[in-house]
Amino acid sequence: METKTKQQTELEKKQKVTITGAEAVVKCLLAEGVDLLYGYPGGAIMPVYDELYKYQDKLNHVLTRHEQGATHAAQGYARATGKVGVAIATSGPGATNLITGIADAQIDSTPMVCITGQVGTHLLGSDAFQETDIVGISTPVTKWNYQITKASEIPEVMAKAFYIARSGRPGPVLVDVTKNAQFEEFDFEYKKCTSVRSYQPVPTMDIQSVKAAVELINNAEKPFVIWGQGVILGEAEEEFKAVIEKAEIPSASTLLGLSALPTKHHLHVGMVGMHGNYSPNKLTNECDVLIAIGMRFDDRVTGDLNRYAKQAKVIHFEIDPAEVDKNVKTAVAVLGNVKETLAAALPLLKEKKHKEWLQEFRDLDAVEFDKVIKNDLFPTREGLTMGEVIKQINEASEGKAIVVTDVGQHQMIASRYAEFNQSKSSITSGGLGTMGFALPAAIGAKMGKPEREVVAVIGDGGYQMTIQELGTILQTKAAVKIVVLNNGFLGMVRQWQQLFFNKRYASTVMTNPDFVAIAKGYHMAANRVTKREELANTVQEMMQSKEAYFLEVCVEKEDNVFPMIPTGASVSEVRLK
Repeated sequence: METKTKQQTELEKKQKVTITGAEAVVKCLLAEGVDLLYGYPGGAIMPVYDELYKYQDKLNHVLTRHEQGATHAAQGYARATGKVGVAIATSGPGATNLITGIADAQIDSTPMVCITGQVGTHLLGSDAFQETDIVGISTPVTKWNYQITKASEIPEVMAKAFYIARSGRPGPVLVDVTKNAQFEEFDFEYKKCTSVRSYQPVPTMDIQSVKAAVELINNAEKPFVIWGQGVILGEAEEEFKAVIEKAEIPSASTLLGLSALPTKHHLHVGMVGMHGNYSPNKLTNECDVLIAIGMRFDDRVTGDLNRYAKQAKVIHFEIDPAEVDKNVKTAVAVLGNVKETLAAALPLLKEKKHKEWLQEFRDLDAVEFDKVIKNDLFPTREGLTMGEVIKQINEASEGKAIVVTDVGQHQMIASRYAEFNQSKSSITSGGLGTMGFALPAAIGAKMGKPEREVVAVIGDGGYQMTIQELGTILQTKAAVKIVVLNNGFLGMVRQWQQLFFNKRYASTVMTNPDFVAIAKGYHMAANRVTKREELANTVQEMMQSKEAYFLEVCVEKEDNVFPMIPTGASVSEVRLK
């Protein structure tokens, strides 16, 4: 064993500095490039907040009005930027209030690190004031979690947390830090994590699988692509576009895949799913090769699995081996980051034309336009539709805005009709379907991308779940544009009650407050539209504002979202009315 020289020993001493665990947490964040985090202080995390006070010039902490708002803001930031979002809270209720956002991030593959304070190590298990087993509670909804009981653990655990959160298929990580660990002093040294034993974030690409997949595509008469958020997370937008253009394959998006391909691209045939477009849903059961790229065959996409694409050979480009053959049996699985696997497939693909196959989509598009879209976007009835509001937002923003949606009818309408010209422009709660997501997520998106317009489209139900985050906008001056589509109902539940429960509107009628007055109470420009002739100018006024703006649009009370695939139905049984 070599003996260290005096010079080496002195250098190591200089690199190490004795600090508290609380300051170490802050230094770890800075070392990971974090300059923005969202949270809410409390007793068990107070030492870390004391250090955040000292580092205000380097690290911007945003005080949300609820811990759930902190997680959703961190999600919005992560989804808009591709970076890791950070949320911080105290122990007990502060920590448990993070759980919904963590679960949302887990199912939607959003990179997030959550830091929680915890009671002192000597009090663990004693039911101390504001003690909860947050590691046990969060285990099912985190990619990884850990409880720190000694200050010396902080650098290694924090480095590991950020590595796991952002690598491979991203997800949320929770680090719980006991109060004594925050006060303890130790010799701090930080090394970024580059690997974890037994954790392989990206499977090794098998070129034979790529060749097998390409052979099926080259021989296909009716190939069809469904892409998901994996294209965006893998930063594979260009590779994806090159592949579908070379082989001229009609391509449809999942809800979370929206914006990876420009809306008006000639091969973009719409969105699949329960309220997706008619042609891609219908023709899923007529293609001969189905190519799934970075998507997981969610039940809202597939409908009845026993009748889903049984005629097709299925190719699955996927980073997570656990998703392969989980719901849909594949003919070929191509594991790896889609940026790499699609790049490998591209030179092997033959240039092809599928004119007649593409025309089948166009023919069905015309049916949907006549029976659904025309009435949504160009209504002749008196009441305002949600679709025409989205159409006006498209025109005023020129399709350049980040559109953040909540959950419900407005979400499906916005996803169907919003136009996107660049990636990372559609942000919504997909797998968990969290009402209350949009307002705080829009704040995070705007703070992550201040140069872009961010429009939050929200229903009157979901808006009231996190309406207190208007206070965060007041304090941060985040110039979010908020559009509440008010129909006086929990609209999506009401639609199901109408169609499947004989119009028994049990607990779905909303008695709402004066939303405009509330917004003005937070010193925000606010307006209300009730007539069609007011809509275009008011939306234009909102989009031209340099500050936050609230717009309530009173839409038809009992308007439904179609097309629709009822639960348990086949995708080919999509209803137009």
